[in-house]
Amino acid sequence: MSQIILANRVLNIKPSPTLAVAAKAKALKAEGKDIIGMGVGEPDFDTPDFIKDAAKAAIDAGDTKYTPVPGTVALKNAVIAKFKRDNDLDYSADQVIVGTGGKQVLYNALMATVNVGDEVIIPAPYWVSYPDMVLLAEGTPVIVECPQDKGFKLQASDLEAAITDKTKWIILNSPSNPTGAAYTRAELKELTDVLLKYPHVLILVDDMYEHLVYDGFDFATPAQIEPKLFDRILTVNGVSKAYSMTGWRIGYAGGPVALIKAMGNIQSQSTSNPSSISQAAAVEALNGDQSFMADWISQFTERRNLLVSLLNDIDGLTCLMPEGAFYVYPSCQGLMGKVTSGGKTLETDEDVVTYLLEASGIACVHGAAFGLSPHFRLSYAVSIDTIKDACSRIQEAVRLLQEAAEAA
Repeated sequence: MSQIILANRVLNIKPSPTLAVAAKAKALKAEGKDIIGMGVGEPDFDTPDFIKDAAKAAIDAGDTKYTPVPGTVALKNAVIAKFKRDNDLDYSADQVIVGTGGKQVLYNALMATVNVGDEVIIPAPYWVSYPDMVLLAEGTPVIVECPQDKGFKLQASDLEAAITDKTKWIILNSPSNPTGAAYTRAELKELTDVLLKYPHVLILVDDMYEHLVYDGFDFATPAQIEPKLFDRILTVNGVSKAYSMTGWRIGYAGGPVALIKAMGNIQSQSTSNPSSISQAAAVEALNGDQSFMADWISQFTERRNLLVSLLNDIDGLTCLMPEGAFYVYPSCQGLMGKVTSGGKTLETDEDVVTYLLEASGIACVHGAAFGLSPHFRLSYAVSIDTIKDACSRIQEAVRLLQEAAEAA
């Protein structure tokens, strides 16, 4: 039997931990286990009906053929209008691209620009795919830790210390996956002031959770904060989170013409155009009535407040209040060194989430997957009752650890 020799670039990466957790939770549920899945990064709300209706209308109209690789004229116009309306950014059609989800847009940008030896600065905690995308592009991820006592946010001094003559990109994600931390205008200004001094550094901005902010948080994006950086910024967004369209797979970006063209060339030789039906739905999402979001944000706020409060009542856990997204990222430092009734010592946050899954049926993602331990990520894109049940189970699991310690 012949042996398949894989490319080195594949050997250097790992499957998405968040998708792996979701798959494991589904498998355990299928076996009849009582599992609460809080690891997946998607809203639990259905796609709004007016968006689904637009997709149905597109099907009925025969809008089922190939489209231009970088997106339909209608969707690119909707993206241009969105950037102007929400962010006061002016893009032309040749500065905009549509991809099969924000992930493809990010991937294409890195593939189009990163050479062997190029460095990409990634603040940690980070979305799990950033470092592996850089590795696939044969670049070098430069991880800068942003601990809980700094609000999980990159500090200007740490950014400047990480920049070298090999730096190609800095990736900024606000609100953040996995922490929900969002940068204020003043915090962004401190970062853009640093970046003005280094004209060789490009800025990759992931605004996927832009609309999911709470308590009146004033969202801003770096190209707004410092227009002098406009020609060095790729602003990425999509319809997955704000419109609960994760499965529709539509992301988009605005950026420099040469970069957008190169990304389009890569897309033309890989996936070609995104789904025509999904694009028609995304046009309606961006152009249509946005009032439904107020109810979603109200529900997310209630869930967030409850989850943070309940977690902070559990011995061994501390949790910051996030400004946006639908995740919390509690520290489990207080559980390190605890021993389970089965004699297993909790030495890492992966040990903690494995214990929570086995002892209480809670599926979540360990902090090491996001580059900062000892933490774990919980999604509150679940019902209030589910949050109460989950926290009750976590509290009981922690109580059992204490009981085991007392019995030792």
